[in-house]
Amino acid sequence: MSTFTSRHGRISRTAIAAAIVVAAGSAGAAPSAELAKAAGARALAQVQAFPGRTLHGAGQSWAVRNVVVDADGREHVRLDRRFRGLRVIGGDVVVHASRSGAFEDASLTLRRTLALDIQPRRSAGDALRTALATHSGALRGKPELVVHARGDSPVLAWDVLLDGEGEDGTPSERHVIVDAATAQVLESWDDVQTAPAAGSGKALFLGTVPLTTETSGSSYVLKDTTRGGQSTVDMNNRGFGTGKALSDADNVWGNGTTSDRATVAVDAQYGIAMTWDYFKNVHGRNGIADNGVGAQSRVHYKRNYANAFWSDSCFCMTFGDGNSSIYPLVSLDVAAHEMSHGVTSRTAALVYSGESGGLNEATSDIFGTMVEFYAANANDTPDYLMGEKLFKNGTGVIRSMIQPSSDGASADCWYSGLSSLDVHYSSGVANHFFFLLAAGTTAGQPSRTCSAGNTRVANGSGTLAGIGNAKAEKIWYRALTVYMTSSTNYAAARSATLKAAADLYGAGSAEVNAVSAAWTAVNVN
Repeated sequence: MSTFTSRHGRISRTAIAAAIVVAAGSAGAAPSAELAKAAGARALAQVQAFPGRTLHGAGQSWAVRNVVVDADGREHVRLDRRFRGLRVIGGDVVVHASRSGAFEDASLTLRRTLALDIQPRRSAGDALRTALATHSGALRGKPELVVHARGDSPVLAWDVLLDGEGEDGTPSERHVIVDAATAQVLESWDDVQTAPAAGSGKALFLGTVPLTTETSGSSYVLKDTTRGGQSTVDMNNRGFGTGKALSDADNVWGNGTTSDRATVAVDAQYGIAMTWDYFKNVHGRNGIADNGVGAQSRVHYKRNYANAFWSDSCFCMTFGDGNSSIYPLVSLDVAAHEMSHGVTSRTAALVYSGESGGLNEATSDIFGTMVEFYAANANDTPDYLMGEKLFKNGTGVIRSMIQPSSDGASADCWYSGLSSLDVHYSSGVANHFFFLLAAGTTAGQPSRTCSAGNTRVANGSGTLAGIGNAKAEKIWYRALTVYMTSSTNYAAARSATLKAAADLYGAGSAEVNAVSAAWTAVNVN
């Protein structure tokens, strides 16, 4: 079992893995390893052969992160960039090639060719002092010299990684990016990505559900070898350690209430099973990392901990037991939300800050919601609300995709100050977009379009017809895995989803027009 030690959604400091992850395109079979290797080699050559599109330049080197080959043979190769040996934050590129291997285009968020001095004017010690003056925590390792390319002009910077803990007890793995010339903080983000505050088994929320378990001597353990060895362990209300495997003599788990510690483990184990099945059966993805390896769920984390989080460090989801107003955070949509953070980290790796951070959170809300629809559990009627089962008063929700601003903090519409919001609230724009794309301005729902102007709350009167979940979810998944990059903002997300819709349903199709209309309806033009 892994402990909570590594970084979420980033490449190793010492080397970029050259392994190629192969993903099937829609309705296609996974290509051979030889084909994937060849596609990667072509992309490595093309990224240098077409510098006008990829912004390749002197001193740059590349490594393949993953490869997607569509059913029709088109290739999409994601590459990570280094400049004179330094990791480039925001420099990743997806190279797109035709079925014959000819270069077609590239997706990237870098704005200009890299040309900068890599001798820092301020030391690693200066960067650490700045980071500790602005954020709490303990230094992990040494500050790393990087190129920060998420702004208008790439700059030399220090990436200072601080281990700490939030006010509610959530572990923190915070990157503080400090300018190597001025020692000013450029931005920061946390690699621990949370759900906001708020056999067979008898689940807390889902009634009696089927479980796939494993025998261990004369008893059973919550480990599912049919889904990559996914398992659930009991943290015994501690915030440290690896947890304890749960066992059961008769393979009937829980009693439907919190009086039995196995009950919330049932919800968690079933939740990761449904999420695995959703990504595999709907999108052709074989587990979070698309490598057939299952994740772990950790339940009963700390005491009075009303949150849940995903971390790549332990490749796991962790669930608190809630508090006086919130039930244990093991509802199906929350479990799927957390797993989906892992999918994002292994595809677009959307940085958890600014508009890219909002898109990261929205991606987890979107797929968390789609898993709920996929499971179609009679005890948890599918809807476009996140965490509605968690509140003991029976009326609360974590977020609404129908009307994000109903929580008093999330944005319905894009506006110029959106990037200053917490990522859980800036996610509202993409959530609203997805609802309008899938369901439209449905009768009886409070969802409204946005009028022109710098407003965060929808107040327009336009109408849209939705294209349904099945098409909307495929468009978002393809955009995430093929076109979005680590610093994609809302304008680029519009472009990514339009390209994805055209790939899936044809240029000029009703689906492409619907994507365009839904983005316009939330002020993303």
